[in-house]
Amino acid sequence: MPIPCALYIHVPWCVKKCPYCDFNSYTHDGPLPEAAYLEALVADLDAALPLVAERSLPSVFIGGGTPSLLSAAGVRQLLTEIRARAQLAADVEITLEANPGTLSEMLDESRLAGLRAAGVNRLSLGVQSFQDACLAALGRIHDRAAALRAVALAQRHFECVNLDLMYGLPGQRDVAAALADLETALDFAPRHVSCYQLTLEPNTRFAAFPPAGLPDPDLAADMGDAIEARLTAAGYAHYEISAYAKPGGACRHNLNYWRFGDYLGIGAGAHGKLTVSRPGHAPRVLRQARPRHPEAYLRQAGAPFPVFEVLPREVPFEFLMNALRLTSGFSPRLFAARTGQSLADTLPRLRAAERAGLLRVAPTRILPTPRGRRFLNRLLEMLM
Repeated sequence: MPIPCALYIHVPWCVKKCPYCDFNSYTHDGPLPEAAYLEALVADLDAALPLVAERSLPSVFIGGGTPSLLSAAGVRQLLTEIRARAQLAADVEITLEANPGTLSEMLDESRLAGLRAAGVNRLSLGVQSFQDACLAALGRIHDRAAALRAVALAQRHFECVNLDLMYGLPGQRDVAAALADLETALDFAPRHVSCYQLTLEPNTRFAAFPPAGLPDPDLAADMGDAIEARLTAAGYAHYEISAYAKPGGACRHNLNYWRFGDYLGIGAGAHGKLTVSRPGHAPRVLRQARPRHPEAYLRQAGAPFPVFEVLPREVPFEFLMNALRLTSGFSPRLFAARTGQSLADTLPRLRAAERAGLLRVAPTRILPTPRGRRFLNRLLEMLM
């Protein structure tokens, strides 16, 4: 059975670069070069599609950057071009990431309706916090009022809305402060909530100049535990380290990543992962990357980008790095299907992690313990 293959589309521009963000994003003065970028994306897709033959795409994810800077007409044009070229699943999930600042100020009801009519059926809102002081400390372009308005607008047009929240923020002095943001989110009863602890990523402004008032690691861990308990009590399944969903609300696109599925990545800095199967041979895992800077990408889009093969000895760890983000872990059968290798060679390290209390190893399922989810980096170090 072919490995599922999704499509990721990267839009690299933002109104403002957030000081904690290490994604491939750039500020842009004046109107975006939308028409040129959409043309480049289509050329990129034309060059990439032969790599996936006739596989059906179960999901399309438009991320960034800030994809909600694109016009509704532009999104419609892009999705129309994709449908003309690729085979989308009948129930395809099409997600667009949106900044509440752009939704509240730039998008009126007709533009939101236009996005929905274009085929977007899942909106992911980067709220991060509903507290003005926290939003200011994070360098966000929206405030509490804009966040509330954006969520309300989104839910008028989209049945599936994800709210991104962060905790461990500058000025959050206790668990109650983190839970206050969550309670505001739960007032909207979203189908999906993502909750991330703020981390000081390398090559960000926060890494060079850490903000004042960060909670200590123990308090941040307590916040994470309290958030998990509250969301569980509210009927959300904690299906991935940072992801919670009502029944039927899990993000299929991200699940494909975590199950080590394949994906095409188009747009500036986008990455792709493809599995090539050959009768009588172990599958080969290939990766492909686009130029990071938008200007370089626009010059080169449509050209064949280099493809490199992941060394067979590295494939099991890449699988584990993704699959162990899932609360439910993975089955040995999935490991074999995705890597083409036996679990036997990896089993001694899995057993060592089990003895350390980070993993549960059973004949039909291998999954991280609550401690393993909290200390995932430590767990992965043991498996390298």
